[in-house]
Amino acid sequence: MTSWLTDELRAAIMDGRLGTGATLPASRILAEELDVSRGVVVEAYQRLKDEGMVSGRHGAGTVVTGVVDSGIAPGPAPAGELTFLPRRWRTDAEFDLSPGVPDLAGFPRAAWLRAERTVLDQADVADLGYGDPHGSGRLRRELAAWLARTRGLRAGPDDIIVVNGVAQAMALLAHWLRTHGRSEIAVEDPGSRGAVEELRYWGLRTVPVAVDDAGLRVGQLRGVRSVRSVMVTPAHQFPTGVVLAPQRRRELLAWAESADGLVIEDDYDAEYRYDRTPVPAMHASDPGRVVYAGSTSKTLAPGLRLGWLIPPAWLKKDLLVAKHASDLGSPALPQLVLAQLIASGDLEHHIRLMRKRQRGRRDALLAALRTYLPQARVQGVAAGLHLLITFPGLDTPDTELADRILQTGVLVHPLSAHGPRAEAPGLVLGYAAHTTDQLREAVRRVGSVFSA
Repeated sequence: MTSWLTDELRAAIMDGRLGTGATLPASRILAEELDVSRGVVVEAYQRLKDEGMVSGRHGAGTVVTGVVDSGIAPGPAPAGELTFLPRRWRTDAEFDLSPGVPDLAGFPRAAWLRAERTVLDQADVADLGYGDPHGSGRLRRELAAWLARTRGLRAGPDDIIVVNGVAQAMALLAHWLRTHGRSEIAVEDPGSRGAVEELRYWGLRTVPVAVDDAGLRVGQLRGVRSVRSVMVTPAHQFPTGVVLAPQRRRELLAWAESADGLVIEDDYDAEYRYDRTPVPAMHASDPGRVVYAGSTSKTLAPGLRLGWLIPPAWLKKDLLVAKHASDLGSPALPQLVLAQLIASGDLEHHIRLMRKRQRGRRDALLAALRTYLPQARVQGVAAGLHLLITFPGLDTPDTELADRILQTGVLVHPLSAHGPRAEAPGLVLGYAAHTTDQLREAVRRVGSVFSA
């Protein structure tokens, strides 16, 4: 088992899936994900250290140092090979504070059932056929009006492609980029580990660009001439929680114009802003350079696999061809049910209820942090379903902190798992799936690790 794991990690480093500077998961966490003993992982890491491929950097866990004396430059991940994806459903932790997990217990079952009955009563034979590769015409009409009202988009029904979640949107875009000679894409650092792994799987080489309190540091893009595409989360950056500042937005759009580039906007949780109206989507400022992607994963449930993609007009035909080739179109009935939820007002009613509930949970988490972990620095705006806490000046690697916290029955994500350039140890805490009492108890356990 040790040889297998060592070989897999070595191959991932050699072909660039684990790039120089990437932080490997804490040994205990990876052992749990793979269902092996911790000793297997520790021994595999040690073998890679002996080969000079990784090092135990102080304050940052086990870090990839690259390929030594091989003459092989890291490249894109070959299609068909899997990376180490987190398996949230396999954790034994009593409290899973993984970010990005919505409150699935709050799914509007009654409203969905009403809408489904209405759809089944009204749907004709054509509604159940293969249909338009764009997606359901009714859903696209409802989405166009809803996105204009809630996100400030200027897009008609014919501009929208219904996809099976943002993951499929990324796959379609990555395929187009690679086949058109754009093998590199800039990503936020720290940023979504899942998004990075998705892009690498489809053959793109990700180029990290630092994030600070004003969002993506656009100036760094200008120094990388080979990059003409970038993926961003401007309304609520993941995982830092900052909003891309107005000046940075203008700089990013100016960069896209000068580089003949493409900005991919992942608007993953913009519905949840608790202190003010969310900032409008970037897409409206330059529809010819910005690709907009959104989904129901945070508002309803990720298992629905319902999302939408709004590309520039010049790119739409190619993406439609790829979408049709991949699955002949998204499932018809869920699209019609979502359209009915929007038309009836039930979706907005549900979002209002969930926004109120999640604000209460965020407030409870903040109160617990003040009580049990006062040394933690909370970052980001009052939005979304997670928050970031950092510990400036702390020497302990956040991977080790997460490892020790897991022993108390609480699963958290170390900040360094989402980007090797994190300036201080940090923890990313998701709060949407737990009650206020559960959050208080989870934070009490986290605090006990620091006071031990």
